[in-house]
Order: sequence, then C-alpha cells, then structure tokens
Amino acid sequence: MKHSEFNQLCGALPASTYVMQWGDSHVWKVAGKVFAIGFTAKNGDPAFTFKTSPLNYEFLKNNDGYHPAPYFASRGMKWIQQIETSGRLDEELTYYLAQSYRIVVSGLSKKKQSELGLLLN
Repeated sequence: MKHSEFNQLCGALPASTYVMQWGDSHVWKVAGKVFAIGFTAKNGDPAFTFKTSPLNYEFLKNNDGYHPAPYFASRGMKWIQQIETSGRLDEELTYYLAQSYRIVVSGLSKKKQSELGLLLN
C-alpha cells in the first residue's frame, strides 16, 4: 500500500483528522487520539503503525510482515507496525486500520462519541 492509499482509507473514516508530524509521518486521529501512522522506513518503503487488541497483538507480533511498533510497544502499548508493504497484506492492513479506529473510538466517552456522531453499538 502506498501512502496515498493509506491516507484515502483513513480519511474515509468518520470524524478522522490528518496531520503531518514526527518527521513527516502521516498521522491519523479521531478526537485527537492517534489510531494510525504512515511513514517511510529506513529502506525507503512505506510502513504503517496501528493500535490492536491484545489478541491481535499476540497474533501479529511474530507474524511475517509485522512486528511490535518500536516506540509504542516498548512502553507496553499494543501497537503493531506493518513492514511488508508490497501489496500482499493490503487487505489485512485495511482490516487492522478499521479495527484500530474502532478501538480508539470505543475508548472515547459516550458524550464525545455522540458529539462526533460515532456512537458504537
């Protein structure tokens, strides 16, 4: 997946906002809370970081194409970095980005969810 596709996907999620920060990273947030980050890896390829459930974290952390996100995971947070971006894992990335968004939205107060029109069932 290219950064343009990543940005289009994240931008389609309701109430999501975009900012470039942390050394030209594509940072996506909902209600000011980060749910996805796209950046350029040292080898020049795109890489993507997202929040996961504890179960998905355990599944992905040793899976080919993924590893614990260096900064976040070292602080005990359940964030994964997808480093295989040839397109083979694009469908999975689409799923995990949506799940990351949902995890962040579910952590917002019901009042904030309602203000943003994001009440989850």
